[in-house]
Amino acid sequence: MTVDAKYKSGKSEHDENFPVASRIIASRYRAPILAFYRFARAADDAADHASLDPAEKLRILSALEDTLLGRSDAAADALPLRGELQKRGLSPQHALDLLKAFRQDVTKNRYADWAELIDYCRYSAMPVGRFVLDVHGESKSTWIASDALCAVLQIINHVQDCGKDFRNIDRVYVPLDELARHGADVSDLARPHSSPQLLACLRAIVARTKELLPEASQLPPGVSDLRLSVETSVIVALARELLNLLSTRDPLSDRVHFSKGRAALIAGRATASTLVARATGRRAIYQAVRDDAA
Repeated sequence: MTVDAKYKSGKSEHDENFPVASRIIASRYRAPILAFYRFARAADDAADHASLDPAEKLRILSALEDTLLGRSDAAADALPLRGELQKRGLSPQHALDLLKAFRQDVTKNRYADWAELIDYCRYSAMPVGRFVLDVHGESKSTWIASDALCAVLQIINHVQDCGKDFRNIDRVYVPLDELARHGADVSDLARPHSSPQLLACLRAIVARTKELLPEASQLPPGVSDLRLSVETSVIVALARELLNLLSTRDPLSDRVHFSKGRAALIAGRATASTLVARATGRRAIYQAVRDDAA
């Protein structure tokens, strides 16, 4: 039995704004990360489906959980992740946290303030970064920077898709108090262009999200794995540039995605910068060791 086929969006890791287990990541880590992504994609597709009723959405999410925990084999998209967790001795908690967020998507469609939005990110986004770090065997001390980066990525997605989310599934992640503060209304999200009030509101959210970047930027130098350091540096660079775009463009009417060429340029610069920084840091360490030995 499967519960997967009828609600899939067809979206894959190649369609995301940011790299998902790209070839930068060591091959031994890619399988569990992709299994986690595909589990999350299946849950997201169910929660965001425009025509499934809430009870059916929750049934699918429960099937994913039951399969993940070995109580069933009904949800094919959970089987690879279950296998990877068992093989590597990893906890299912990060995946269970994601399911909490997707269940919330089914039952909650408005967020009162920034605190509520960040609490949602705690379950919808932060578990992804934590899982990747756990797969690599990184210290839990890296979670703070990772949480900040994952919140940035999630909020970027919310701002990019604010019009589509409202029109298609009546879901609004823009905090209601921020809308009210700028004299905007939820109904403004249905327009083909943002009203001046909505645009001011969205740019205030972008500015607040930028405040998370200094903490997020500590992740690449904070991880031990060189390849993961490069991958996360690329993600930080792309996030910074997307926030800059969102500071000047209207997500209801303008393109706020990078071309492949532009994304490659940003990624290349971030990669080079990280490699130089890591090499310079190693040379400094080696020199200090030699000086101590002398």
